[in-house]
Amino acid sequence: MTRSIFLFLFVTVTSMVYSQVEKINYGNNPVNGGYKKINGINLYYEIYGNGKPLVLLHGNGGSIRGQSGRIEYFKKYFQVIAIDSRAHGKSVDPSDNTLTYEQMANDIKVLLDSLRIDSTYVWGQSDGGILGLILTINYPNKVARLATFGANIFPGRKAVFDEIHKMVIDTLKMTKDNYTKKLFSLMAYQPHITERQLAGIKCPVLIMTGDRDAVRLEHSIRIFQSIPNSNLFVMPGATHYGSYQKPQLFNTVLLDFFNSPFSKRSTVDILSGK
Repeated sequence: MTRSIFLFLFVTVTSMVYSQVEKINYGNNPVNGGYKKINGINLYYEIYGNGKPLVLLHGNGGSIRGQSGRIEYFKKYFQVIAIDSRAHGKSVDPSDNTLTYEQMANDIKVLLDSLRIDSTYVWGQSDGGILGLILTINYPNKVARLATFGANIFPGRKAVFDEIHKMVIDTLKMTKDNYTKKLFSLMAYQPHITERQLAGIKCPVLIMTGDRDAVRLEHSIRIFQSIPNSNLFVMPGATHYGSYQKPQLFNTVLLDFFNSPFSKRSTVDILSGK
């Protein structure tokens, strides 16, 4: 099994959804893109629109290009900052160093510092959601609101379905490609976020997942219940790629989360008059 097999569905879904968004070459646009020398690599990013900053973080093996439709929509409301994570897209990491989510989150923090952005909204898909959680935990002043889709806080079968875990481990055993090893090692052995760390998050958080996600629903609920100021959205009839499969629904929910006053008032609160 190779990395291309693992990412086949992701590429197919995003290609179908965003095949018509080709007027701007998102992910390879010298007009809106640039590099920053950060932590030993050239980190690539693109900026579109005006208003409150919104950072978009892609999943494992992804890039800015996969965010094309999302950028097209949200740049009407925010200053969208799309980033190619370390060793992804145009952010080449030539070293043999093992990737860590903590290093990748620090890359984002340093980039935001260099852009003089003190506080931003953040949305992350899968690994991007993990980065968003770590960014919020380690650098709380940087994140005003966070939304994740299909993120997990630890690796293994208790977080993701058996078939997904087996595919990742089998790929690591079989592949001879160093780049594939880098990316799949992230999924196989990381992250290591504790519920105590989640409990320390102060900003509003939206935990999003598909009802047929790669991440177990009970795991997403566990993350939701561990963060004091959090909401949960389970997308019906959706997989790990629900944000691409149902872009209109996704965009509506995410825009509402960023623009509306945050509430965690419960049915118990209403019935008890709180």
